[in-house]
Amino acid sequence: MDAWHGPWFLVFTTFLLVSGLPAPEMFVKDIDEGTERDIFDINEALGLDLFEGDIRLEEQGKNSIIGDNYRWPHTIPYVLEDSLELNAKGVILNAFERYRLKTCIDFKPWSGEANYISVFKGSGCWSSVGNRHVGKQELSIGANCDRIATVQHEFLHALGFWHEQSRSDRDDYVTIVWNRILPGREHNFNIYDDSSSDSLNVPYDYTSVMHYSKTAFQNGTEPTIVTRISDFEDVIGQRMDFSDYDLMKLNRLYNCSSSLSFMDSCDFELENICGMIQSPGDTADWQRVSQVLGGPENDHSNMGQCKDSGFFMYFNTSSVNEGGTAMLESRILYPKRGFQCLEFYLYNSGNKNAEVKIYTRVYTAGNPNGLLTLQREIKEIPTGSWQLYYVTLQVTEKFRVAFEGLRGPGPSSGGLSIDDINLSETRCPHHIWHIQNFTQLLGSQNAQIYSPPYYSPKGYAYQIYLNLNSLTNVGIYFYLISGANDGQLQWPCPWQQATMTLLDQNPDIRQRMSNQLSITTDPTMTNDDGSYFWDNPSKVGSTALFPNGTQFRRSRGYGTSAFITHKRLNSREFIKGDDVYILLTVEDISHLNSTATIPGPDPTSTVHNACSEVECQNGGICTVHDGRAECKCPAGEDWWYMGKRCEKRGSTQDTIVIAVSSTVTVFAVMLVITLVSVYCTRRKYKKTSSNPAALGLENRYAF
Repeated sequence: MDAWHGPWFLVFTTFLLVSGLPAPEMFVKDIDEGTERDIFDINEALGLDLFEGDIRLEEQGKNSIIGDNYRWPHTIPYVLEDSLELNAKGVILNAFERYRLKTCIDFKPWSGEANYISVFKGSGCWSSVGNRHVGKQELSIGANCDRIATVQHEFLHALGFWHEQSRSDRDDYVTIVWNRILPGREHNFNIYDDSSSDSLNVPYDYTSVMHYSKTAFQNGTEPTIVTRISDFEDVIGQRMDFSDYDLMKLNRLYNCSSSLSFMDSCDFELENICGMIQSPGDTADWQRVSQVLGGPENDHSNMGQCKDSGFFMYFNTSSVNEGGTAMLESRILYPKRGFQCLEFYLYNSGNKNAEVKIYTRVYTAGNPNGLLTLQREIKEIPTGSWQLYYVTLQVTEKFRVAFEGLRGPGPSSGGLSIDDINLSETRCPHHIWHIQNFTQLLGSQNAQIYSPPYYSPKGYAYQIYLNLNSLTNVGIYFYLISGANDGQLQWPCPWQQATMTLLDQNPDIRQRMSNQLSITTDPTMTNDDGSYFWDNPSKVGSTALFPNGTQFRRSRGYGTSAFITHKRLNSREFIKGDDVYILLTVEDISHLNSTATIPGPDPTSTVHNACSEVECQNGGICTVHDGRAECKCPAGEDWWYMGKRCEKRGSTQDTIVIAVSSTVTVFAVMLVITLVSVYCTRRKYKKTSSNPAALGLENRYAF
């Protein structure tokens, strides 16, 4: 793998399809069939007539955000039902991570709480609005709903939010063209006045993930919603991520003062450099500057677009001798989850031998001054451009992150620069595909780009294909390719979820709206000829060539031709300094599949599921803990189920009756004992009084 990633990396990023080979479209499966389908398109195609297109309407008010009694606790219990597609389960868990990163809302597996969200594969994508206090509250992630922003959208409904265009001031910002709406669907465009809606004092949000697209419920090809500011016509209806105003409303509604997994972000715009400190034991200091003569000419945050702003930290390696260092340390940080992801941009204008070392300084009772531990050495840093890096950390005690620049051997006319640091308690991507000169590629005819080859943690080799042929959309596809480990791997490839993220390069990780697609290798999936789609590429793949002429085998691609439109591509910081980054993660999610079928010698064999032998009663949910099946029993405010199979019911009323009965019984027994004692004492006294001689004898010996 290292040999692949080294000298060929830059060649791969601009490698066009070799002439004479069949077009990639012949070897791909398009999950969207060439069409960008919104939530409402999916539901409409299924014939669903839901309120506002994706809301399960019960007897509730028409507020934009309903009353306090419909709030969920900050940690929401949930169940991922077995009916869900496995890819959807992985996407839902990724969506939960976005909530944790940007809000104080958390999610936990249901363990008997009175109310919880049951996520299942129903018909379409829909949810109720707010906590309905019905115990099991359903939320549907049906076929084609397994996109991360779709999941975020439906959970925002469950948290208490209506669609953005239903707010009372809607007509000030958009025009509804009523004669373009499907007959009978006009009610989906109702608005609600100030007495029944609450926008939480947040401006109208064209970029909200809760806004209809311009084509919602159209009866032809013309838009049903026209924005009064034309620049937003192709912005409304985005399904990438929360907007800033989405987050502002959610955090206000739930009184969030901080997010759960975010730790720090620094673009060095403020003179206090985010509380970072210079280490006293080094040779030189990092300096806060806005440009350097030998590069970079501007910071990464603003790319020189903002006057009197745009700063970064610079270590002038030419000012120190070989081996000279400068160390910059973060403020003290307090971890909660035990794993972190450090992200930053690095620019090398010195020489190719310069290095950057990443340390953690961990403070414990035994090391009050902090124990410095090397986490990663970054060598062979490309010169002349900003480069993105990720470093995985696993720290459980309070700590600092330290960046040490090191001058290597050879002449240096510049130095090292750092900008846009983000630290969060999330998982780092496995690989980074850096595509340079992207606008030139986007404007080329027949631009078809393959990534370098990568390996997953399980050892599967893969590539990503980016299709830039369309005048309107960018397509993205995942391929398995032949690799060094194929003889030791399981085929067809089972339940590996590939997540491809087009990075929004906003300096603050909380304000990003990255575009993401996840697909999962279903080992039962077949081609038209009956062969397994995800079988060994050497068996089912086609011959392909690396740039150096080496042959390998590539399976069919799986993805979408409607990954992102060109207009959305330019609506955020996806292209920055003419660079694009696609973050790649491939992970085994078979543990989410309780009934996964793996093709092999015996196609009827299945993975053993401990819960298949256990039937929980009264709405209990079976979970597997340490290999054993356990029933999680439902409970309400004044009732609950118990027992190994939730077969016994208890309630507050029963408990009171038992307590009162026990008290009465104890009182009766004590009363009987008291009466018997009094009776025996009186008999003894009468018997003694009738014999004075015995009494005198008794008194005499008493002294």
